[in-house]
Amino acid sequence: MRDLVYYIAVSIDGYIAGPQDEVDFYPSSDEYAAWMTGEYGDTLPTHVRRQAGIDDVPNRSFDTIVMGRRTYDPALEIGITSPYAHLRQYVVTTSLAESPDPAVTVIGTDPLELVRTLKAEDSPLDVYLAGGAHLAGQVLPEIDRLIVKQYPVVAGTGLPMFATGFSPTAFDLTDVRTFESGNAVLYYRRSR
Repeated sequence: MRDLVYYIAVSIDGYIAGPQDEVDFYPSSDEYAAWMTGEYGDTLPTHVRRQAGIDDVPNRSFDTIVMGRRTYDPALEIGITSPYAHLRQYVVTTSLAESPDPAVTVIGTDPLELVRTLKAEDSPLDVYLAGGAHLAGQVLPEIDRLIVKQYPVVAGTGLPMFATGFSPTAFDLTDVRTFESGNAVLYYRRSR
């Protein structure tokens, strides 16, 4: 059985985006960007992988992505209907009747059933949960690991990392990676 991994960028105060889905306030550095590209290049959109010169690098961590509609929309807005062509792509939404691209599967039903099916597949690579907050809240019972890219900025308000009711769920911190820029990556595994 493989893991469902929520790999997500977050502000110090726990927001993954601003109130209008802004993400341009996240500070970065060359060191941090190089690390992300080298370590988790699978999570970059295909056109960004091309720009970074890693479009022919085999996937190391993930072969499938599950995302909500708001995570998918930025690509659609710039005319990209298959933003993660190097991964199997699932968009969980009730607001798209059909997929704008044959490489993207739209799921309008219970996302828990989808992730349970994906986790049960025989694959050496994991399933990448890209967000957003509502989808992460819905599939929280099936999230095995968190890779939290914490940026040294306070957003003040916006979209939380999870949009769910009160649902305490324990995770164990397994590693921390820090960068001179103040970025930190926190690795968690679901407590057993």
